[in-house]
Amino acid sequence: MEIRILEIAQVEFNEAKEFYEIEQAGLGAKFENEIKNGLLRIQQFPQAWPPDRKETRRYLTRKFPYKIIYSVQENGIVILAFAHLHRKPNYWVDRIK
Repeated sequence: MEIRILEIAQVEFNEAKEFYEIEQAGLGAKFENEIKNGLLRIQQFPQAWPPDRKETRRYLTRKFPYKIIYSVQENGIVILAFAHLHRKPNYWVDRIK
């Protein structure tokens, strides 16, 4: 299945990667790899992770306090958010169409 990332989710990812790189050289690349691995797993097994809310599912990263919020649709997988686990819960809900 094809993965499409909402623009606002891409901004979240870019900001998180930049933050980690500022904190420690190379940490941004590790974050990026963790997210890429998560996206590959989601693409291979989209129904494997638990429902989060409405028609969405959540994939928890292993090494960073983030979850990938996504929706499985007929024409592919839509990434709604790269959400920090300590951020206001469900802030991304209005992104569901």
